[in-house]
Order: sequence, then structure tokens, then C-alpha cells
Amino acid sequence: MQTPSNNFSEYPASTNNAPRRIKAAAIQLDAAAGDVATNLYRIEALVNEAAATGARLIALPEFFTSRIMFDARVHEAVLPAQGNPALALLRQLAGRHQCWIGGSMLVSERDEIFNRYYFAEPDGTCHGHDKDLPTMWEGSFYQEGQDDGVFETKLGGVGAAVCWELIRTQTVRRLLGRVGVAMTGTHWWSTPSNWGPIMNKGFAAAGQYNRYLSECAPAEFARRLGVPVIQASHCGSFHSGFQLLPGLSWEIPFQAHFVGATQIVDSTGHVLAQRYTHEGPGLVTADIELGAREPILPLQDRFWIPELPLLLRTVWNQQNACAKSYYRGKGRALGVAAASAISKESAQ
Repeated sequence: MQTPSNNFSEYPASTNNAPRRIKAAAIQLDAAAGDVATNLYRIEALVNEAAATGARLIALPEFFTSRIMFDARVHEAVLPAQGNPALALLRQLAGRHQCWIGGSMLVSERDEIFNRYYFAEPDGTCHGHDKDLPTMWEGSFYQEGQDDGVFETKLGGVGAAVCWELIRTQTVRRLLGRVGVAMTGTHWWSTPSNWGPIMNKGFAAAGQYNRYLSECAPAEFARRLGVPVIQASHCGSFHSGFQLLPGLSWEIPFQAHFVGATQIVDSTGHVLAQRYTHEGPGLVTADIELGAREPILPLQDRFWIPELPLLLRTVWNQQNACAKSYYRGKGRALGVAAASAISKESAQ
């Protein structure tokens, strides 16, 4: 696998023999928790469907091998960096359909776990980006990455951004002027629906704004980066645990659903195609122009691109603290062990 360079040399928006116009597809997935085989079966069917429409640039969701909630089943979805069946499928699909395809999964390497976005080319070349910061309980299952997420490909510079990376200014800074298209995937959930009428009322404004952020993130990202954005999403509802304090096993039930939309957005932020999460699994397609233009909006000097309400920032920090403690105490070891078992099984 080729990993992105950490120097900030400028990559071309396209190569001389690469198509300037390409048909893109983004997939919306209803994934099972911890059941990698089932999810790969669903992904293969949707990719085949996308390729049948003529799509040659295909985005899969973040965590396409398993939805991620605070649930022990998620550990079973951690895959080894070598002998990885999901990565093998990406390569097979890219070769079969002569397309470029990307999505993220939990990967164990060097006794740590990362949320790694893989981008496979038709010739079998594969690039990787590890998400910079876990979001809330996701950090129970992986740690932060360090690379810049820029891939030098036959299409030119391709950037990877995963879920809440789309709403952080540091993501735009690492990609700006270096890519001609952004491949993104999300795993964006709602506020809880099972905490009673008083809490529902208290969360109402934050929940509405959270949905607005998820739906607008690809377009706002494109307006600041100046390239097309292809975003794939999850759909469906789920139950999770919600950790209360770092280092303690206290948790309460959390029932929610995925929000946002699977979208293809042009370099001006205009939505070319979209499928809302409540519409269920499926895909969208649209023709895009590869290459960068002058961004419509400037990048402000702050951490978040949008203004995040105090409640969302508080929960983000509280859940990150709980998750990091769990990962260090239990999550890392369980995930590494699961990936090691897969490696041993594939070696036999």
C-alpha cells in the first residue's frame, strides 16, 4: 500500500492521460454491527450496481465493514493490515470494473488500531489515510492518525476526508491546492431518542443543528477546497451504550439513527445528486469535472469550520475522554486480538 507523502509538495489536479470528466457514484449502506462478511456482500452488490451505470469513481462510507456503536461486537470488525479481506475486495472490484474506489475500516497495525481510508486504483495500487481524530465513542476502537490524506494517483491528486474531518479547518489546510477531487465517507448519527421527553426537548435544537451540519458538510467543504466532493453515508437506526465517565464502566442506553445524505457535490458546492439517510440503502451517481478551482469561501482561522453549539462541543469532548480511556484500557487489546485471529486463520 502506498501512503501519502508528509511533505507539502504540490500534486497535479490530473495527469495528461486521465479523464477530466468522470462519472462518480456514492453508496449508502445499512451495515450490520461486527459482521464483516455480510457488509462486504452488501458492498459488492452496490458497487456492481454503480459500475453498471458507468461509474468509474466510487465512494464507500466510513466504516463500511461495520457500523460503529459502543458495543463489543465492533471489536470483531477490526481487520489486519496484511491479509485484509475488505482491502482485497476493494482491489478486486477496482480491477474488475476498471474503477477507482475508496472507503474506510478499522485496521490493526503495529499493535494499534486506525480508522483507515483505503483508495484502490484499477491497476491494484492502493493508498491509505488514517483519520486524524476519532469522533466521540468511535475513539473506543481506534486512535488518531498522522498523515496528510493526499494520494498521488492516475487521476492526479485525490484527497481523503472522513466524517467530522469535513468540518475541521485543518483538513482543508492539508488538502488545499493539492487535490482535484475529495473522496469522503461519513458515519454521522442523531441525538438520542430514548432519554425521555424532557431530554428530547433539551436536545431538540442541537439535534436539528446536528442534522443541518451533516447535510451541508460536503457542500461547505467543497466551497472552501474548490474541488468536487463525493460522500457516502450509512443509514438505519441502532442501539448503543453511552459512556458516562472516563475510566468507569458506567453507561446508559443510547438509541439513535444516522443522519445526513449521500451526496455528490461539484467544486462550487452545488449538490449534483443526493440520497437522504431516511431513504435507505442505495446509491447516487453524477458526472463531475476533476480539478481544482479558486475556492468560493475563505478558510477562517479556527478549529471548526461551522460554529458548533456548546452542547455539541461539550458532548464531543466528554465522549472523546471516555472513549480514549476505554481504548487504552480494553479496546486496543480486544481489537488487536481480533485482527490477529483473522491473520492466523488466513495463514492456515
